[in-house]
Amino acid sequence: MQTMPAHAANHNDREIETLQEFDATVSARGTLSGYRIQAVDLTDRTRELLGTDTTGAIFLGCRMRENAAAKVRADGAMVFPPVPELPFDPYRGLLYTPDELFTDLAKGYDRTPDALTYAWFQQTKSDGDILASMLRSVHDDSVSDALDELVRGARVVGVMGGHAMARGSDAYAGAARLGRELSREGFTVATGGGPGAMEAANLGAYAAPYGDEMLAEALDILAKEPSYTPSVTAWATAAFEVRTRWPRGGGSIGIPTWFYGHEPPNAFAAHIAKYFANALREDGLLARSTAGVVFLPGAAGTVQEIFDNATPNYYESRGEPTPMVLVNKEHWTERLPAWPLLRSLARERSMESRIALVDRIDEVPEALKRLGG
Repeated sequence: MQTMPAHAANHNDREIETLQEFDATVSARGTLSGYRIQAVDLTDRTRELLGTDTTGAIFLGCRMRENAAAKVRADGAMVFPPVPELPFDPYRGLLYTPDELFTDLAKGYDRTPDALTYAWFQQTKSDGDILASMLRSVHDDSVSDALDELVRGARVVGVMGGHAMARGSDAYAGAARLGRELSREGFTVATGGGPGAMEAANLGAYAAPYGDEMLAEALDILAKEPSYTPSVTAWATAAFEVRTRWPRGGGSIGIPTWFYGHEPPNAFAAHIAKYFANALREDGLLARSTAGVVFLPGAAGTVQEIFDNATPNYYESRGEPTPMVLVNKEHWTERLPAWPLLRSLARERSMESRIALVDRIDEVPEALKRLGG
């Protein structure tokens, strides 16, 4: 199973994103000059701030006492204060976790930070508030930075597919087995982070450390709530029941968006990079899938993703083309004939040897290896 790169070992050594990193830096270096401190609660570190040089430092959304804030400003540090009453932190230094986004789920999904952030997004988007627009942009840039730090050095395979794939179906079980096998083969699974095929692939990666019977039992539990409609609360609660029974699941990535607010994120991706801007989310997911992309049966969104990925492969704008594997011959040649167009597009290009059409999900890992994933 793919081991996620250690966060602290990989990020820019001038960035401080946790209280532990703050303490270690002050202790080891004795200065914060030139550092970027991001979304760290420093209200209990007044003595350290008063006694440490912060010349040229930048504090992004860090809570601190007024005398400490006055001192670091006097040093010449730049302070971007927290924005009160927001349901999210625009300066966050780390990706979301399912527990964070679904806090207070027992009170109903509408009370969770995920739902409250979507409601804020809908309100401010219609208001046209420039401050809200700026905060969304800062948030999404912070998420991209955290995502880049996480995937550095990982062999990421994107798994794309429709949100309508229901729990309890053979297709859902197949997508879960795919996520599990990719994870066991050493890949980091990344999905669009929502329900359906996306959730199934993240579930499979979560199940990778356990025996095969665990996945079968988890699928049975989830099948009792096959869809996030009519109740997101019941749908998400079933997922957390699985996580509670098997708490040491494998890691994977979900990259959802509040643009599609009717689709909740799934609870099986350990790391959730949730965006306001769907265009950033779409491009970010495909660009970071450096070991290949698997396209399960889907509709308009999945078709768009196929050709969003094909374009940089065609022009080699990201370097060497990445593998693309389409799953289900009937779907991609007859129902939605994307494969013939993709094959024609690839002809006599370097991407021609990097595309494949397979009929069964269990053929995917071998196809990725054959294509150089």
